[in-house]
Amino acid sequence: MNSEIIMASSNHRHDTEGPDDMAAHARSVLTDTALTVPVGAGRLLLGTWQAISLWEHRTTPQRRRVVITILGA
Repeated sequence: MNSEIIMASSNHRHDTEGPDDMAAHARSVLTDTALTVPVGAGRLLLGTWQAISLWEHRTTPQRRRVVITILGA
């Protein structure tokens, strides 16, 4: 769906990191970059139909780091 909104072949030019660079930057504006999730009894307190997903905006594989910070009493 998102690839239809921001086409990699659009007229915008920004391809320093590859041909999908501009489209990837534009897609990242449409999604969150941080998430807060409640935890209780050592488990994520997600609803029945809730999940956490990581979506890569580039069309080629990339190395990524996920940083998890836990705050609590």
